[in-house]
Amino acid sequence: MHIRPAKSTESWPIAELINLAMLEITYQFIGKEDLREANAFIAHFVEQEGNQYSYQNIFVAVEEDEIIGQICLYDGAELKTLRQPILNRIFEKYGVNYQAADETQVDEMYIDTFAVCPLAQGKGVGKQLLTFAIDYFAHQQKQTLGLLVDRDNPNAKRLYERLGFKVTNEVNIFGKAMDHMQHTP
Repeated sequence: MHIRPAKSTESWPIAELINLAMLEITYQFIGKEDLREANAFIAHFVEQEGNQYSYQNIFVAVEEDEIIGQICLYDGAELKTLRQPILNRIFEKYGVNYQAADETQVDEMYIDTFAVCPLAQGKGVGKQLLTFAIDYFAHQQKQTLGLLVDRDNPNAKRLYERLGFKVTNEVNIFGKAMDHMQHTP
């Protein structure tokens, strides 16, 4: 397995992985529970530049030419700019003026989504993706990494804690109680 930057031509498998992490939120975006449309919605943005789900912000884990995991992260200071194309599309396509609280902040590289395909789960792929991000951003570039973890997911929280993330505050976003965690350089 190796980790590399994503390509715009890989939008569909990446979108499926992103929706493993945030399908309920994508359903809120599109206003219905339709998996194919949810994947198409995210794939549209993966193919494009200048948005929070762009291939430009994604690294993929690849094994035997198959994408088995992804991590999407970007500078928290850019959230509003990167989120605007998503909000515009939700309004244009679905007529909804969608609003969400800020999920990140200035001075952190924000891990927006992180997922491993079901067949590769439990094999350390997720840990390798996170370790890659920690090494590249926190150790090499001296940037703080941030993420949100659902309080209903204690296994994920334990993994993040084992890798050096610490809870910095609690937030309620997308209708869920979440812990904001950071890994500092």
